[in-house]
Amino acid sequence: MNENSIAVFRRGYRMQWEAAQESHVVLYPEGMAKLNETAAAILELVDGKQDIAAIIATLDSRFPEAGGVGADVLEFLQSAYEQKWIQFRDPA
Repeated sequence: MNENSIAVFRRGYRMQWEAAQESHVVLYPEGMAKLNETAAAILELVDGKQDIAAIIATLDSRFPEAGGVGADVLEFLQSAYEQKWIQFRDPA
């Protein structure tokens, strides 16, 4: 994974708002994972089209008070990959 990689949800995995949980969740065949606001902000940008650099740029502009979110985004995406929610592909 690098900033040119494109993140995409694995087949059978998706993020959605779950009213009963009052939060965003990742749904997958074996269950679901409740997301905090930061995780949801990152994963809502995982669309299989934009690269990680674009996701970071969007979040940097959305949350300028954070002073740069690149390292945190990369760390979270690596964790999401290890949990098998997402996968990475090289740009076309």
